[in-house]
Amino acid sequence: MNQTAPDPSRRILVVGMTGAGCAGLPEALIARVLGADLLVGGERHLDAFPTFGGERLSVRQGLPLVARRLRAALERGERAVVLASGDPLWYGIGASLRRWFAAEELEIVPAPTSYQLAFAALGEPWHDAALLSAHARPLDEVVRGMRQAPKAAILTDDRHTPAVIARALIEAGLAPTAACAICENLGETGQRIVRTTLEEAAAQTFAPLNVLVVWRDAGGQPPDEEVGRTALPAPHAPGLPDAAFSAEAGLITKREVRLLSLAELALGPGEVLWDIGAGSGSVGIEAARAQPTATVYAVERREALCEHIRENLRRFPAPNLRLIHGEAPDACADLPAPDAIFIGGSGGRLGALLDLARQRLRPGGRLALNLVTLDRLREARQHLPDVRLYQVQISRGAPIQDDLRLEALNPVFVVTWVKEGADAS
Repeated sequence: MNQTAPDPSRRILVVGMTGAGCAGLPEALIARVLGADLLVGGERHLDAFPTFGGERLSVRQGLPLVARRLRAALERGERAVVLASGDPLWYGIGASLRRWFAAEELEIVPAPTSYQLAFAALGEPWHDAALLSAHARPLDEVVRGMRQAPKAAILTDDRHTPAVIARALIEAGLAPTAACAICENLGETGQRIVRTTLEEAAAQTFAPLNVLVVWRDAGGQPPDEEVGRTALPAPHAPGLPDAAFSAEAGLITKREVRLLSLAELALGPGEVLWDIGAGSGSVGIEAARAQPTATVYAVERREALCEHIRENLRRFPAPNLRLIHGEAPDACADLPAPDAIFIGGSGGRLGALLDLARQRLRPGGRLALNLVTLDRLREARQHLPDVRLYQVQISRGAPIQDDLRLEALNPVFVVTWVKEGADAS
């Protein structure tokens, strides 16, 4: 079927630029920019066209205002151009514009991305790299992505600088001697490449425009393809004995109940688990060790119990577990949305925690909680009527003279719930 090409005057031209500014663009494209009625972009992009005589609009005015002005330009038949960095559809304004405009209303002309320029400057293949962004985004996403690839390129910002990111990666378990490179002012005359280690990068400052490249290798230089890289910690099957953990007065999720709860949580690679009321940390630590690419947040309000968790992490290292000393639900406000939540201790906040789980769990997310009283079970069912319920009664073999008897543990209610829906993202 024949289709007529869209009228260029009825489309917004979105132009990707490198650090070279307009000098990096073809002459025909520069002519189209200079011939526009409306030019939109960041201050740096607009400054690249000092002779432009039409209307200028900075994106600092806010995307809703920019989108309204661009829509008006389309309706009036005005020629509108939006300037962006690199590929506008990769962590750029192009993706935002698609919320207001159909694909047919946009003409995208990309430039090389900062990632491409960084790897080109390093002479490093990047087909196996994770491409991550800490630009106005949580650092936990960067940490999770770094665990799943042999190397990563990370976009930074004024808050999440290379030094801040390097410290976060070290805290998450990457070797301080892991190789990294800071690629400053890519494509500009002041381009500079600094090859160093995470430990050294954590103590330095760099130009604001940069890309941080990290190798998950403990050597001082980026490794060759033939050189082996440090692998992720090997998964550990859960089921550590209760006595192996440091715990306060037996306040620990018993091994058998722990295994059932972990099975119900079904934590997958790269997912996020909240362990609320973590106590000794046994559930969170076992989950983190079983899924090294997942991220586990152990939330505990009592400092004495946090010290037990720290001791257990020394005994059973889990670099992907983050201890949060605070009281839920407030302590969870800034945590990334979870794929699974375990509630082992709730104090008097069970209702609030169940409401939090219903709101924050991702679609398809799993909730598991352990209860020991009928009143708490009744409260749980009032907040989540469609829960599944198990009563777990475990008896362990115990010696009696020359024979064996069964020693019963306190019964536990294991309550589970799955949030409906598919993740729209």
